[in-house]
Amino acid sequence: MILKKMMKFIKIILFTSLLLNIFGCGLYKPVDARKTPTKASDRAQKNIEEGRSFKVFDSNRRAGGDFQFASSNGLWKASLDVIDFMPLSSVNYSGGMIITDWYSENNNPKKSIKISIRFLTNEVRSDALDIKIFNRTCNNSSFDCKFTDSSEVLVAELKKEILKKATIYNKEDKEKIKKKK
Repeated sequence: MILKKMMKFIKIILFTSLLLNIFGCGLYKPVDARKTPTKASDRAQKNIEEGRSFKVFDSNRRAGGDFQFASSNGLWKASLDVIDFMPLSSVNYSGGMIITDWYSENNNPKKSIKISIRFLTNEVRSDALDIKIFNRTCNNSSFDCKFTDSSEVLVAELKKEILKKATIYNKEDKEKIKKKK
């Protein structure tokens, strides 16, 4: 008996709060019938003019949309271009990471480097990249290796080269956009 009364009370509270949310948040908007066109095509045109609809087949819209892909990000393209001689281990555009595999010049297995590039922002600026370069020096066996961070000079040179190329790519992209308009 008490359980039934409690359930009824809970239902009344839920129904009341639902009504308050609907009317209080503006989901329900009374419409003046005199201002609403009676023909469906006129109502659709009015909604389009007010920006409250969409078209499935819109001939004015550009095909493909307006998305930000890796090919439109100057920093991303420049980074891949600068380290294109190295094999890539992991590349994640959405996560903003490029990690190369161990690379050695002249097939020297005793000395190799690995580069990690993390993108902190899409803007071309000096603090947009976090670059780490690791050195691996091995003795005669591949199990006896020492790992060290590379010097800041090499990191600075790599960052400078990437930013230089990214600036060029961004200028080219802006010029393409201006030509389209």
